[in-house]
Amino acid sequence: MQKFLSLVLVIALVAVASAAFAHGAAKADKAGILVVSFGTSMPQARRAIDNLVNAAKNNFPETEVRLAFTSNIIRNKLASERGEIIDTPVQALAKMNDEGFTHVYVMPTHIIPGTEYDEIKNVVDAFNSLKGKYGFKKLALGAPYLNSSEDCATMAKILFARFAQQLKNKDTGIVLMGHGTPEHIANALYSLLQVELDKISYGRFFVGTVEATPKIEDVLAKLRRNKGVKKLVISPFMIVAGDHANNDLAGADDDESWLNVLKKAGYKSITPYLVGMGEDVAIARGFVEKIKEIMK
Repeated sequence: MQKFLSLVLVIALVAVASAAFAHGAAKADKAGILVVSFGTSMPQARRAIDNLVNAAKNNFPETEVRLAFTSNIIRNKLASERGEIIDTPVQALAKMNDEGFTHVYVMPTHIIPGTEYDEIKNVVDAFNSLKGKYGFKKLALGAPYLNSSEDCATMAKILFARFAQQLKNKDTGIVLMGHGTPEHIANALYSLLQVELDKISYGRFFVGTVEATPKIEDVLAKLRRNKGVKKLVISPFMIVAGDHANNDLAGADDDESWLNVLKKAGYKSITPYLVGMGEDVAIARGFVEKIKEIMK
């Protein structure tokens, strides 16, 4: 009986000591990945974002992956029409901090480090300024797809492989619509990408933007200098094939869509390829590699 009571006392003391230690102990490390996208309300376009999120989940199975959208218009539309609640980057990071995450890796889905990317960086910088219990041990922001000349060379190879079948026809040109970011130095990366594409397949790719430069007029001017191009494939150079792709690029009822502008210019064979870059296997692979870079 005395041995039994002694055993009970030992167990009780261990339990009390463990509780006291836990109360004063440092928070255990807990890692998370926050994928940040502009967002889309189109179900078919959402596949591109989901593909990148799933790539992160599959490659980092022990790390929780969450999603945030930067567009309030899209977030509100999803909430009202589908009952889907998606946080802003600020909300998502605040929740992750409150839930005990110590290491968070923010990975944007942006093509270039333009205005949208700058806003995400501002949020990450603001959270990094917090110290103590309201701060993270590590909060890192990943780079967009085009962040250097090397990135542009890599993207050119991805695009060449993406349209390899269409490029077998020597009279076919690939017209790519990027988003663009007006009056921002990062917009120059589209021109650098064009240079890299010309190195691989001169006169077959034509890069433009919907919001900045090069414009569709610049694309047309370059097309006219390449007399051998008779047929066109038009495709969004964007992570999702959303509103810009379906309306500004290939909108049949919009007189100012690239489809109709190119038709008026005399191109009779134009094939829209409305698939977001985020659905590409190589793009998903690159997304994972960029996460690995900030985890080092």
